[in-house]
Amino acid sequence: MAMFWIQFFLVLGAILLGIRRGGVALGMIGGLGVAVLVFLFRAAPSEPPIAVMLIILAVVTASATLQVAGGLDYLVQLAEKLLRAHPRYVTLLAPLCTFVLTMCVGTGHAVYALLPVIADVAIRTKTRPERPMAISSVASQMAITASPVAAAVTTFLGYSAKMGAPVTIYDILKITIPAGIVGVVAAAAWSLNRGKDLYQDPEFLKRLEDQKFRDSLDVSVTTLDKKLPSTAKLSVALFFAGVLFIILLALRDTAANAGYQLPRVLPLVDGKPVPMTTAVQIVMLAFGAFILFATNVKAADVAKSSVFTAGMIAVVSIFGIAWMSDTFVSANKSFLISKVGSMVQYAPWTFAIAMFCVSAFVKSQAATLTVMIPFGIALKLPATLMLGLMPASYAYFFFAFYPSDLAAINMDRTGTTRIGKYLLNHSFMIPGLIGVSVSTVVAYTLSRIAF
Repeated sequence: MAMFWIQFFLVLGAILLGIRRGGVALGMIGGLGVAVLVFLFRAAPSEPPIAVMLIILAVVTASATLQVAGGLDYLVQLAEKLLRAHPRYVTLLAPLCTFVLTMCVGTGHAVYALLPVIADVAIRTKTRPERPMAISSVASQMAITASPVAAAVTTFLGYSAKMGAPVTIYDILKITIPAGIVGVVAAAAWSLNRGKDLYQDPEFLKRLEDQKFRDSLDVSVTTLDKKLPSTAKLSVALFFAGVLFIILLALRDTAANAGYQLPRVLPLVDGKPVPMTTAVQIVMLAFGAFILFATNVKAADVAKSSVFTAGMIAVVSIFGIAWMSDTFVSANKSFLISKVGSMVQYAPWTFAIAMFCVSAFVKSQAATLTVMIPFGIALKLPATLMLGLMPASYAYFFFAFYPSDLAAINMDRTGTTRIGKYLLNHSFMIPGLIGVSVSTVVAYTLSRIAF
């Protein structure tokens, strides 16, 4: 038992140190943790999550090609047109726009271009910007578990083969999309009347005393004046064609499992169909190539894009942290089953709380899942149960240090979106708690009904 807790605090310390260093440090320090577990504690190293990493590589490459081709900017402009057409409903429409934007491209970093637009629309309608800004930042991250091309979803898909009853992308999305939307709407509804009205807020009134600040409010922030490449729309069409093809393959798998006789799309390997994890890699790389040829973007620009950089950091982080976590779980499997298994089996929601707590520190849903899914597998939790608790993997709004939250604070010129004096009383806390708790309850309920 003492050895378990020593190893546990080693793993926890490695995660916290990696978070503090940031970037690829989480992966490298995770690798160091594996070395300590193997050479010092004589634990057998587990297999690194190769399938998960390859899926993320393929998806990120296609998404980065979309960004360079102007497709991401085109989607942002569509969202801005909707918001400016219905400015009075900005608190409801803005988070739905950021949710859909992330769901389409697979990364919450897409929200940065839209945040200043949301703040501008709110100011024009004299709406307290905190109301749409905070929930929009939260919604952009909640959508990660509802995106077929997000690292979190592909991570869950990659691990599903080890869960006894593998799930498809379609199985995941039919739970997480409606659950995420309901959670976002619930949090947005609460946000409609949060805080004082803009022209009654003391911080804003104080800023109004400065003539330069008053002049800055007259400057409109927009993305509509940005000229896009002529191939932007084509890149979006090709990217979504790839996503749709993956979903159709997943639907075909679901129908085949239900007993329907359908023609084979993928060849058999050793008498078995090619797994969906491999199909996702094939399709996303292929459609990334289609975008590359059709739009004539430079491959060097793809490698330099912000989406590609963020994706590569995620791959390295997951490589080290997942390898370390899985090695720790494998080495202590019997202890975990005997001490924790009965509690989780009796009250499955406790696994969601554990996942939420991990996410508050790890700052990545994909990394959170790579840490927690091996625990779930060791505890013999059904794949459908873990799928129902998947929305709880987002909790990095809790300390409000995530880039999208900081961006929302900085882009709100009125100062209503902020971190409070006591650190945890910030603008994102209550919308985040409402959104995640509601979406988790809905996802859990839907998983019980669907499976």
